[in-house]
Amino acid sequence: MARIAILSDVHGNLLALEAVRAAIRKDRPDAVMVCGDLVLNGPDPAGVVDAIRELEADGALVVAGNTDIAVADFDYAAAFPSMMDGVPESIRSAAEWAHAELGDARLDWLRRLPAERRLRFGELLALATHASPGSQTEGFDGALDPNVMIERASRTDARVICCGHTHLPEVRDLGWKLIVNAGSAGYVFDGDPTASWAIVTIEGEGVEGEIRRAEFDSLAVSNALSARGLPGDVYRAATVRNGKLVR
Repeated sequence: MARIAILSDVHGNLLALEAVRAAIRKDRPDAVMVCGDLVLNGPDPAGVVDAIRELEADGALVVAGNTDIAVADFDYAAAFPSMMDGVPESIRSAAEWAHAELGDARLDWLRRLPAERRLRFGELLALATHASPGSQTEGFDGALDPNVMIERASRTDARVICCGHTHLPEVRDLGWKLIVNAGSAGYVFDGDPTASWAIVTIEGEGVEGEIRRAEFDSLAVSNALSARGLPGDVYRAATVRNGKLVR
């Protein structure tokens, strides 16, 4: 039997990440996958990068998300291709603030992250990606047309697709593929103001995914965002406090 811990979409929330790290240490999985969107929005992007680098040093596989591109290089068209009318000032200001907070060494590390990583357990292949195979922006949204979902899942030979991006934790068993969306370890949208992550269990030819939750001081993070005072921080603070997107 083998077990993979999956986390994604920390979004600069170090308190939430530390809660998930503690839960993972207690669970003692065989591998850890981190599926991107590490630094934008939250109050401590530098602390998050340092903590993720510690996980990486211990063997975790880490990939970049679309907002990591925005913070590292201000390539907003690549990071947010659906925003045809332009990226709001609230996003630009948060990206610029996080960029300045990270400094050169952390930014260089962020730029070097790959879009995908793969891990094999015997005959089973697991893929870590941010949104879906081959894309950092096309996710497995809840209302996605089934044909589109199958097309996106078919872009990889991996039996298990580990991802995030939607901020809504979910396990979808398609029979031939298992999609494990870990949700968000810091900026979740499902109405539960805790940090979500996931465990994949591989036993023989069988594979299962399970969503886990870790409690953190969401009020402290919300207050830190309110005190920062960037455009949009009042909405970010409310999102963290309520566990549901406010804008």
